[in-house]
Amino acid sequence: MQEIYYSVDKISELLDMHPKTIQRYIREGKLRATKVGKSWRVSGHDLSAFMETGAKPCKSIPAAARISVSAVVDINVHDMDEAMNISNMLTASLNAKPAEYGKSSMSAQFLDSENKLRVMLWGRPVFMEAMMGFLTGYIND
Repeated sequence: MQEIYYSVDKISELLDMHPKTIQRYIREGKLRATKVGKSWRVSGHDLSAFMETGAKPCKSIPAAARISVSAVVDINVHDMDEAMNISNMLTASLNAKPAEYGKSSMSAQFLDSENKLRVMLWGRPVFMEAMMGFLTGYIND
């Protein structure tokens, strides 16, 4: 029986991935391929083995995991102690966040000349929503 071989373009079409991603998998040794002239060919068997290792099309990533949001929040404070309290509360909530919030970061800076706490946040939309709700609730109390 004759083996079927696929080009990088055909594999990228079948898996709904960019051709450069397929080429990277070949370069990294994740996908076995044979060089024919200037192009790569992948056997049907090697493509099946690659798919069994868990390769997934890019579109399988949930939309919420593909979106990152950043925000700069300026909070008027009375003094540095109040700024430190708010910053510490935000840090504690960041450290106790659920896993589904994904990767996130926060940095805070007290602007003495303006009596402001500047908070920079980055993360998934669900994380940002929670942090903004937390901030609003804390400031309004």
